[in-house]
Amino acid sequence: MQNVVLITGASSGIGKSIGEYLANFNYKVYGTSRKPQHKELNGIHFIQLDVTQQESIETAIETLISKEGQIDFLINNAGVGITGPLEEIPDVEQRKIFETNYFGPLKVINTVLPHMRSRQSGFIINITSIAGHMGLPFRGFYSATKGALELTTESYRMELKAFGIKMTNVAPGDFATNIAAGRFHAPIKDSSPYKAVYEKSLKLMDEHVDHGKDPNLMAKSVYAIMQKSNPKIHYKVGDFTQKISVFLKHILPDKVFEKLLLKHYKL
Repeated sequence: MQNVVLITGASSGIGKSIGEYLANFNYKVYGTSRKPQHKELNGIHFIQLDVTQQESIETAIETLISKEGQIDFLINNAGVGITGPLEEIPDVEQRKIFETNYFGPLKVINTVLPHMRSRQSGFIINITSIAGHMGLPFRGFYSATKGALELTTESYRMELKAFGIKMTNVAPGDFATNIAAGRFHAPIKDSSPYKAVYEKSLKLMDEHVDHGKDPNLMAKSVYAIMQKSNPKIHYKVGDFTQKISVFLKHILPDKVFEKLLLKHYKL
């Protein structure tokens, strides 16, 4: 019997790479999109799901379970980026990113949990970000959403331990995907006191993505984690500098680490 995998946000980027990679193994892969363009493509069977809409989530989960009878793996990948000075990001955009990157994954998890609990089995992988381990300049709300999901996963793990359900985080660094194109960018205003530093930082962030790692590295890492009977709480995937930054964050004095970030972002 094939294990059934549900991947949110699988029409592009990291989610697409994970889905296509897992389809080469003994998995029945379902990927979600708000507006699927295909019923099936490269081994991924697409279903409509909007992580910000509870009714959409329930319909998708019920449809999948009625068809397959099980969901063995949930990979929470759907998410969006956001950049800008914290002071200048509109309130509506602040709320939207939390709905997509944080409350959305929680809605999906909570909808899947009763099914997994009834089977005393299941594995949930939350795709977070190395940015969620530290507050980054002009990416504060993105860092906040991913950091919140990291911490909430820690709580879930302990609450779910008695039910045989596993959960972990996988935090990617910069990967060559279309996330920069889909971000909300607070406009660079001539009148803004942040204009010069934000403009420079935004260009640097986009360059990091353009020169990021191949998303297939994430796919291979997620596949390896899925084989583990006792997964760690946190995994990090990316280049050495990005992964070591999380370690340095925990061992260096706060102001020393802050200086490293300021130097990295040329601020």
